[in-house]
Amino acid sequence: MFRLLRLRRPRKRLLLSVLPLALLIAMSCAQITAACACLEEGKEVALALPVESRHNDQLLESWQAYRTRFIQADGRVIDREDSDRTVSEGQAYAMLRAVNINDPDTFKRTYTWAQNNLVRVDEAGQPTDLLWAWKWGQRPDGTWGSIDANFATDADIDAATALILAADRWQCPRYLDAARALLADIWEYGTLELPDGTRQLLPGPAAAFRLEPGQIMLNPSYFAPASFRLFAEVDPDHDWQSLIDSGYAMLDDLSTFSATGLPPDWVAYSPSLDTYRQMPLDYPLQSRYSFDAFRVWWRVAQDAVWNREPRAQAYLAARLPELIDRWQQHGRLPARLTLDGEAESSYEATAHYAMLYPALLQVDGAIAADMLRQKLDPVYSDGFWDSDTAYYTQNLAWFGLLPLETSPDRLQAAENLCSP
Repeated sequence: MFRLLRLRRPRKRLLLSVLPLALLIAMSCAQITAACACLEEGKEVALALPVESRHNDQLLESWQAYRTRFIQADGRVIDREDSDRTVSEGQAYAMLRAVNINDPDTFKRTYTWAQNNLVRVDEAGQPTDLLWAWKWGQRPDGTWGSIDANFATDADIDAATALILAADRWQCPRYLDAARALLADIWEYGTLELPDGTRQLLPGPAAAFRLEPGQIMLNPSYFAPASFRLFAEVDPDHDWQSLIDSGYAMLDDLSTFSATGLPPDWVAYSPSLDTYRQMPLDYPLQSRYSFDAFRVWWRVAQDAVWNREPRAQAYLAARLPELIDRWQQHGRLPARLTLDGEAESSYEATAHYAMLYPALLQVDGAIAADMLRQKLDPVYSDGFWDSDTAYYTQNLAWFGLLPLETSPDRLQAAENLCSP
């Protein structure tokens, strides 16, 4: 598909040389008209998803409820279950949701707040890079600001993805410029070169996630292959494909890491040996299947649907049966499992079912429908899943029910609904 904002200069010059003048004028006018959604202050825009599904009304209602309950007027996203803090993940999730549902004002507000408040600075107060400090909130002295200046790579990846999608949907080149600048820092500080010359995604600053000499911590749920393909389109100077390859290799290796074959929240990795081991049992971050790992299903399912990636489809087909069997036997899934497959919790998690839903649609649609009917629909009321304080659940439930057919191409082709 023709993607105006991503044309490289030689191809663009060739295109301009052969297109009739009238067509060029028409294209320019259309581009100016389309730009109104993100460039004009206070412009009324109709919220709309680019594809139809049975979930559209719920997705619209829940976004409006979330926007009112969790997003301040200045664009700060509030985690109401944890001391009203803000995390970089929350700002990025809001941006992703806003671009998918055609809400350029909320996109701009949440992005601007993050730029202004999550900046990482050195001892002299000067910005160190474009990555976002992951945690902002009330300090012990009562002031509000950055609490932990380390970045969380998944948030920066999601923010860059949202910027690229926004540039296409709303024809805003400045968002694409911002994405490219951010990608340079993600590559520089959020990836590690391996002995064989390939790259591995880090969860944050290398120094902060070094477990012991020769070992680092990894979070499999940060692996976002569909986003990396977008990055490769707009940033050909970096080998994003190598991150896709190393990520799928990691998932395959981790499939033999536990009795269940399910991905862990965290894992220790030795780059020199290319081996993985369980996190120390006395460490705060653990190698269990739980709330972080749930997101692996959503991210891999995106790659399966958007790009027809065989490795994504194979992973889902091979690993989901473990959870399908448990569901068929017990009609429920615990929110936490050990590497040996023992339940660490008696409770369930709506976020778990929501992240499984799009993945199960690729493997067993009947099970997906059962899970939706029994576990997701009953806990939704008046715009919220579970409760109006469950920040994390609102986001994962929304992404889980967002049709995977809402691909970058569909967003780019969607009509931009600006009021006249």
